[in-house]
Amino acid sequence: MPDADYRAGSSMELYRQGKVKKVWIVDDDTFEFEFTNNISVFDKIIPSDIPFKGETLCRTSAYWFKLCEEAGIKTDFKKLVGGDRMRVKRVNVIPDYSKLNHKTTNYLIPLEFICRHYNAGSMNDRIKDGEIKPEELGYPKGHVPAYGEKLPRKFFETTTKLEKVDRNLTREEAIQISGLTEKEYDHVFDVISTIDDIIAKEVGSRGLIHVDGKKEFAYDEKRNLMIVDTFGTLDEDRWWDKAQYEQGKMVELSKEMVRQYYRDIGYHEKLMKARKLKQLEPDIPPLPKEKVEEVSQLYIGLFERMTGQKFR
Repeated sequence: MPDADYRAGSSMELYRQGKVKKVWIVDDDTFEFEFTNNISVFDKIIPSDIPFKGETLCRTSAYWFKLCEEAGIKTDFKKLVGGDRMRVKRVNVIPDYSKLNHKTTNYLIPLEFICRHYNAGSMNDRIKDGEIKPEELGYPKGHVPAYGEKLPRKFFETTTKLEKVDRNLTREEAIQISGLTEKEYDHVFDVISTIDDIIAKEVGSRGLIHVDGKKEFAYDEKRNLMIVDTFGTLDEDRWWDKAQYEQGKMVELSKEMVRQYYRDIGYHEKLMKARKLKQLEPDIPPLPKEKVEEVSQLYIGLFERMTGQKFR
């Protein structure tokens, strides 16, 4: 059931509140996304407000939606209604997987679709742990990929979207819980491949490398695929500076910088240990004042580099 809450000065009803944005009901066909200045890592909301973060995410996503539409890719985007708010097509969020099948329409596909172009982040850890074999990535048998190495081909995978903690899925599990056919599942990744080619071309011309990212999709009333929510931002994607990469440096220009801070202070290790042992999870501490300013400037600076637009 929707939350019994209303936006001040309007008749909009709060439908869902996620980690970084609120979803309001405008009418039977329209949602309004309100982007907050919250930042979330390891499925935890950090108790620190990041100035202007919400606006950068909103405007960056609107930029990519426009380019997708120009390329003939259907989106849920309708219009911006403020720096930190946008209106989108309303779709149903159905957490009960048993209610989804290949005939279901107008619903959010309960998966996060990930496309990786370089060996980075958790992928590198899983390669070291033997969870991902280099041959699966297109490397010859016996090759050990270095951190930051460009993959021979795009690597696609999925995780859950509507569960408390995201979990990696096999192809079979993803198809089973999402209501997709095998053909539809493959089509989603074809669309992602096209979108990532657009992103790589755009940011490459402005000195950035698109390392990896996640996207979400839905079906409309006629079961036409739409890219939805947000993508191509510092929250969903990883970015490196091209000039520094060519010098052998993988400098994180994304929310990964914040994750790394919590690894450095030992919080991530404590959290993972508690989850593994099914113990009470430790509260995530706030960011220091100087780190808050650094993160805010990162979001603003990357908005300008990715879009070629001035923030103010």
